[in-house]
Amino acid sequence: MGELEGERGTSSSENRQRIFSRLRPYCIELLELTRNPRKNSSFLAEMYDFLRRAPAAGLQPCLDYTLFPLLLLLDAAVQCRSGKKANSIGGGGQVISDSVAEDTLRCLEGLLTKCHLGSVNQMVMVLKKLTSGALLSSSEASEEFREGIIKCLKAMLLRLQPCSFGSCSCKEIFIFPMLVATLEHCLPKSSYYEEPEECLLSFLQSKDASAAVGHWLSLLLQAAEEEAARGHRGSATLRKEAFLTLRVLVAKVGTADALGFFLPGMVSRFTKSLLVTKNMISGAAGNAGSIEHAILGLSEFLIVVLRDDVNLSGLQMSASEITCSYQNKNESTQTVLDAIRQLPANLHYQSENSMSQSVQTPKTDESKVKIPDTFSGARSLYVQRTKDWVDQTSTHVDKLLSATFPHLCVHPAEKVRKALVDGTMGLLSNCTFTLRRSRLMLLECLCVLVCDDSDVVSSAAEDSLNSLFISGKKILREIDFSELFTSLLERLPKMVLRSEEVAALSHARRLLALMYYAGPELVVDHIFCSPMKAARFLDFFMLSFGHNSQFGGSIDRLISSKPLSVGYLLSVAELKASSLSRDASYVINGDVLPLVSELSMGSLSENMPSEYEFPRMPPWFLNVGSQKLYLALAGILRLAGLSVMTGNRSDISLLGLIDNLLEHVRKLISEVRMKGYNKEGWQSWYSQCSSGQLLRQTSTAVCVLNEIIYGLADHSVSSCLKLFKTEKTVEEALRKEFVCDRLSTSRRSSWKVHQGKDAREHIIHCVGSILHEYTSSEVWELPTDPTSSQLEHDSETNLSLYVFRDSRMLHQVIIEGIGIFSKVIGKDFISCGFMHSTLYLLLKNLICSNVLIRSASDAALHVLSANTGYSTVGHLVVANADYIIDSLCRQLRHLDLNPHVPNVLAAMLSYVGAADEILPLLEEPMRAVSLELEILGRHQHPHLTVPFLKAVNEISKASRFESCRLPGVAESFNAHVMVNVSSAQDMVENTSMSMPENGNFMGIQLQLEHLEELLFKLNDMRRYRRTIGSLASSCLKAATPLVSSHEESTCLAALNILEDTTMCLAKVEEAYRHEKKSKSAIGRAIQLCSFNELEDEIDAEDEDVDENRLLPAMNKIWPYLILCLKNIISVAVIRRCAGVLTKTVQIAGGDFFARRFHTDGPIIWKLLNSSPFQRRPSPSKNSQPLLLPYRSSSLTSEHPMAETSTMKIQSAILNMIAEIASNKRSAPALQTVFNKVSGLVVGIACSNVAGLRDESIKALSGLASINPDPIWLLMADVYYSLMDKDMPQPPSPDLANIRQLLPPPLSSKEYLYVQYGGETFGFDVDPISVERVFQKFSSEVFN
Repeated sequence: MGELEGERGTSSSENRQRIFSRLRPYCIELLELTRNPRKNSSFLAEMYDFLRRAPAAGLQPCLDYTLFPLLLLLDAAVQCRSGKKANSIGGGGQVISDSVAEDTLRCLEGLLTKCHLGSVNQMVMVLKKLTSGALLSSSEASEEFREGIIKCLKAMLLRLQPCSFGSCSCKEIFIFPMLVATLEHCLPKSSYYEEPEECLLSFLQSKDASAAVGHWLSLLLQAAEEEAARGHRGSATLRKEAFLTLRVLVAKVGTADALGFFLPGMVSRFTKSLLVTKNMISGAAGNAGSIEHAILGLSEFLIVVLRDDVNLSGLQMSASEITCSYQNKNESTQTVLDAIRQLPANLHYQSENSMSQSVQTPKTDESKVKIPDTFSGARSLYVQRTKDWVDQTSTHVDKLLSATFPHLCVHPAEKVRKALVDGTMGLLSNCTFTLRRSRLMLLECLCVLVCDDSDVVSSAAEDSLNSLFISGKKILREIDFSELFTSLLERLPKMVLRSEEVAALSHARRLLALMYYAGPELVVDHIFCSPMKAARFLDFFMLSFGHNSQFGGSIDRLISSKPLSVGYLLSVAELKASSLSRDASYVINGDVLPLVSELSMGSLSENMPSEYEFPRMPPWFLNVGSQKLYLALAGILRLAGLSVMTGNRSDISLLGLIDNLLEHVRKLISEVRMKGYNKEGWQSWYSQCSSGQLLRQTSTAVCVLNEIIYGLADHSVSSCLKLFKTEKTVEEALRKEFVCDRLSTSRRSSWKVHQGKDAREHIIHCVGSILHEYTSSEVWELPTDPTSSQLEHDSETNLSLYVFRDSRMLHQVIIEGIGIFSKVIGKDFISCGFMHSTLYLLLKNLICSNVLIRSASDAALHVLSANTGYSTVGHLVVANADYIIDSLCRQLRHLDLNPHVPNVLAAMLSYVGAADEILPLLEEPMRAVSLELEILGRHQHPHLTVPFLKAVNEISKASRFESCRLPGVAESFNAHVMVNVSSAQDMVENTSMSMPENGNFMGIQLQLEHLEELLFKLNDMRRYRRTIGSLASSCLKAATPLVSSHEESTCLAALNILEDTTMCLAKVEEAYRHEKKSKSAIGRAIQLCSFNELEDEIDAEDEDVDENRLLPAMNKIWPYLILCLKNIISVAVIRRCAGVLTKTVQIAGGDFFARRFHTDGPIIWKLLNSSPFQRRPSPSKNSQPLLLPYRSSSLTSEHPMAETSTMKIQSAILNMIAEIASNKRSAPALQTVFNKVSGLVVGIACSNVAGLRDESIKALSGLASINPDPIWLLMADVYYSLMDKDMPQPPSPDLANIRQLLPPPLSSKEYLYVQYGGETFGFDVDPISVERVFQKFSSEVFN
């Protein structure tokens, strides 16, 4: 390489001489190798390297000298492989090895790449030798040899350039930009070119070369087919090179006259090659590169032969008509073609070889020899392209293209789909009239590919569709759109309900893309131009979205959607199916359905979690398709609804389409009303008159309505843009003009809702009409589960489960529709009154027994709050609380008709939490709830006790949360008041000293206003505190009697309320004390400033006689807590009751409970008397036996409580003792029962019940914090009675020893802990436990 680079500075003649001197020994070696094939052939690699590096200008003069031995050696290699006994030089039956033959072809390819042929005879000779090599089969020649033959042909063809003679037939060649882009890397890089005397391209088009061209077309296709037939042994590279070389050959011949004769055979064989790819995804036949070149090769061949402008006679059209069709043709294409024609001279104008710049290209001679073009005569390889021939050929081509192109749209390889886009667009642009039968099929392919997952493919298809619809060409007419739209719409239900999801998705995307790129005006004219067409459109989509899709879909999807049985594992195939359809692996009655997250692109929902996104896939659609299929179908509906609102057309209204769908809902409402009038049962109603079918049709209509309305949202077009993988912004897409030929005029339209007042009012009117039917009471009377209140008075008990399933689906899609409508109209949802009619409905469904309805209601509330300007659902409910509370109070008066009210109240409060805006509104419903929880109310509605307690629990939680804030607020306000009172005192003192007679009138006036403001704020705080106290008292009053209930759920709910309200009352009293200080300070300031009016106002306030709430409440709840412990309903109840009792004593103070523990303590200590592992004797008749936690009735002694349950109860009582004793505020409660409790706990700690040891030690530690001496005596009494050794001596001889102070007991009944605590059963003294407990207490407590 360095030598050649050094030669660049020498003259042209010297350089040629040097190159010739280098080539001469190589050529001699080639001749020697021809005579003696066994000779060393290592020089071939050196020769190839030299040819690759040598400049073209230096090699071109040596072409004949170098080409002769290479062709000679190639001929010998071919003859020895074909079995022919040649008498040529070097024949002799000697075999040339594969390596020599392959290296020879590499050298020949390198030479033909650098040098162009100089004459027709030279090209004929090269073609002849290459043809003989191409005739060798795979069994006769190696793969590399056959590939080298094809590469040599390609290299020779690429060096052929048009001549400079203006009227030469080579100027008729049609150049393909697609081919230039493909071959850009292998185009000749040298700018050196000497135009031969004869035009070689014109020779290829002549009658003399027709046979050779046809033969080579057949040979290249045969080579590709042979590799495909060999299966996995075939060479994908060779097959790809064969198709690529064929494309080059077609491009170089480039005229319809020369190639028309071969069209039927070429199309058939191309189609055969493409059809193989249906079943082959690997090997040579399935190679993506070879399929890509096959598609482009077929397209380019059809374009050359069937171009409109070269078939005027066959089309019986004038040139002006064809020219008019392309008058707006993209000028950039012509520029590209002009540049391609001059490519060898312009592409690499700055050559590396300085010598080549000095070589002058000979001037064009107009009198040079030129191959005559005599197409007028009759020829065997020429066809007259008459009208009949064009029609027959078009029919044949359409049949073959229809069999190949559609299935290639879903090919897994991206480059194959990209090639299909380029080929399809080339055929549509150049063969509009000749391939008019294939025009709709090709347009369908583009509509599929524009929705491709690959950005490269979808962008190319989008540009193609934009070119078709925007460019102004008459490529597609309105009738074409009408035919294609009708055909796709009619086939849609059949495709969706088939088991092939890929085919259904492809079909739906075709229709969606066609509508999107055609524009809204065409869509309106073909859907809404008549009521019949609109109804027909809806019928097809009702079938596609209908419940019949539950029975469609693949078996893999059905298996993956079912819950696994016991001991059953998925197979590998099922696991793969599950991974592919993981979004659909939910059963209809199971968990929350997957979301179509691609659908929601609103700015208000960007930060919203995915589980709160709308729209969602309907629950019955899971088996038939995935989110992608649903997205495509939903997009069609959205565009259909959006097309009506994109203009100001007064003759078409969206309300007509909506009324058509609402007829299903109205018919269902009418049927339910008639059922009520006739007093039918739900089963008989569902079975007769096709009511079940009507119910399913209604849910389908609701789903279609939701999608149509969602299409009116501002961001609905952006979801389509996301589907089409466009890189343009939404604003650019909305501004884009979709233009279509309509009676020789252009009409502009855009996919954007008209932003006029009338359009907005029309949308709101449509939403109002839909919501009026959605919120009908008859719709929500449909039962959703066997426990629904609608079935209480139904005599038929064998109601079909399909009734519940269909009702649940209908309710779910209606709830989702409410959320969708709020996204469309935003804050107008409130101003138009829709919020008031739907908010209570959503809250009501939050307590539905079905998880899907609950999830939909929850998501709808979040979407509603986000799109109406509220940050949370709580703020939304608080802002509209007056309407909700009014509805609740009204329905609380008629609980028999509205048994769901308590649950609705609980659900609402669970969202709102602690909201000071809503708590004052709850006093009236709380009074109604309290009445229902009294004895009479519980007797009338026993099934509503727990729901009412849940609602009261939510109120108590909110009150507790708010009450915890009150002391801090009151304390800070008191500090602020003290500062202001101090400043008022200073002002009065200064005023009296400076102006004792007149005073400072202005300062006093300001001080008056300030004190008045403080007084008003104090009154507001007082009112709010009283409201919270009143609510807490009402909750406590309602829940206290239910603590003694024998129902576990009721008892637990009541205990939770007691704990919350106790804390709330304590905080209210604490806040009251701070307010009292503030009131006193303000009063002193008023008296000091002599503000008599304010003094009268502060004196007029009612006395706070009702602020002592806590201790009376404790006095009331204590008996019920003791009764709860006595009943022993369950372990959970006892443990919760012990915890509540502990909190109550700690909050109210132990002094208040000292006497009560002394009186009612035996009921508590009785729980600690017996060991859990030993049974007591039979109880007396008057005693109450223990209950097992899972029993609802009284037990006999033969079925005692389980040992573990008893241990948990005793553990809870010991923890209660520990917490009360260790708290200084609550410890006085145990003063009167200290000895009793200490004896019981010591007995348990010293026993052999290891499960209670930690709790008993903790309780002893708490008791020791009250008085450690008795605890030590009780423990030492047991310990030293069992330990004879290591007896401690008294510190002084005057003191008695341990034996004298604590004499050993004669029996276990004489232990001090037994005498203090009473006799227990089953807690036998364990020496090991005694030693561990005493040593631990000696080191940690007593020291």
